[in-house]
Amino acid sequence: MGSLKKLFQQTFIYGLATVLPRMLSFILVPLYTDILPKKEYGEVSIIFSWIILFNVILSYGMETAFFRFFNKEKDKKLVISTATVSLIISTLLFLVLAFSLKDQLANWSGIKAEYISYTIIVLALDALVIVPFAWLRANQQPMRFAVMKILNVAVNLGLNVFFLLLLPEMASETKNGILESIYQPDFELSYIFISMVIASAINLIILIPFYFKIKYSFSKTLWKEMLKYSYPILFAGIAFAINESFDRILLGWLLPSDIAEGAVGAYAACYKLAIFMALFSTAFRMGVEPFFFSKATDENAPETYALITRYFVAFGSIILLTVIIFLDLLKELIIRNSDYWEAMKIVPLILLANFCMGIYHNLSVWYKITDRTKMGAYISIVGAVVTLGINYALIPTMSYVASAIATVSAYGIMMFLSYYLGQKYYPIPYNLKKISLYFIVSVIFSGISFYLFRNNYFVGIGLWLAFIILVYSQEEKALKKIILRR
Repeated sequence: MGSLKKLFQQTFIYGLATVLPRMLSFILVPLYTDILPKKEYGEVSIIFSWIILFNVILSYGMETAFFRFFNKEKDKKLVISTATVSLIISTLLFLVLAFSLKDQLANWSGIKAEYISYTIIVLALDALVIVPFAWLRANQQPMRFAVMKILNVAVNLGLNVFFLLLLPEMASETKNGILESIYQPDFELSYIFISMVIASAINLIILIPFYFKIKYSFSKTLWKEMLKYSYPILFAGIAFAINESFDRILLGWLLPSDIAEGAVGAYAACYKLAIFMALFSTAFRMGVEPFFFSKATDENAPETYALITRYFVAFGSIILLTVIIFLDLLKELIIRNSDYWEAMKIVPLILLANFCMGIYHNLSVWYKITDRTKMGAYISIVGAVVTLGINYALIPTMSYVASAIATVSAYGIMMFLSYYLGQKYYPIPYNLKKISLYFIVSVIFSGISFYLFRNNYFVGIGLWLAFIILVYSQEEKALKKIILRR
């Protein structure tokens, strides 16, 4: 129980590193939806989708490989330096290639070359901080990690507020030459990407001391082993990126051009309301992933993994039900422009999809600690095929509802596949009775609240209290042991 308590403490701090910055960035949703029409917000969302995909490609699974070999190898300094050199070289090659093909990329994608330039720079800056951030996590320095992450988003947020809200007013009301030279009308999208560039650059500058501390030795043998471990994770990551964000790109491709970007804008804005589940899943994963590797050799590791997954499902079920009950209140706080509300019907499906993905991440421990990362890639590819197939088949008739159906279908199938294969290769004694109880009851209560008694908070809060009592009655003894243990 002591190790679990430490895990929850670290998960809480990693949660701060993830939740607080994302909550701050939430302010950008009402800001963007107030200032940008749906079409322009859709354009931004499509570019962000490409960023998600290329972030995966530029990291090529090296972060997870770093954790594996950092805990596995005796010469940890060699692991750090080999991973660092690998990412520096690949990032420089990407910069040269991407800028040389910038105009061709603009013609192919329909995105302005200016925005592509900003995107290339952001991708390169983010790739160069992968190992420093992984090193902080591997050395259990969650507070430094949290401060860095929060600073990055705070800078991004501050610059967005300055460029989009303050600068236009200040430039028009004063005769300040500097402000007038900075401000350009109809430059909102560029200001958004400039803010990202500056925030990412500051992150890298603060982490520069890391690059001066390490010894730049490179082991070709170790590098090949790390790549062998990481390349299935790369394919899995690409598949994840397809599942997570490629639907915006497909909507832009498959819908009529006159409504495509507006539909993408509404879908992307309402999709943000599912972020609470994504935040919980991400924070938990970041805290638990190093923990899983560190406990891999323990005799009672399977029992520990099973208990962690049960707690994840219990807390995740509470979050799912809570968000869905108060969804319309959150809608008015976060998306103030009612033009975007047309896509609200997709939010429960996306919340459920993110919940399934969080469960999948917990179940995926079996292929990571047994070095069967290829299996993870195969599972993710199945999910990507489901995503692409449903989107291609249904978007022309169902628009973004097809994308929501595709997302929850893909993540659900991946969750079940991971459990089935995991029990075959690395059996873990999951308490299926309790896990299924929490999951099924929370989904049923959420459906009743949203589809039958939407905005009836008397019924919704009643269902919420009933579920809390259910979970507490099942977990009372275990929770008391964790809380009271010194």
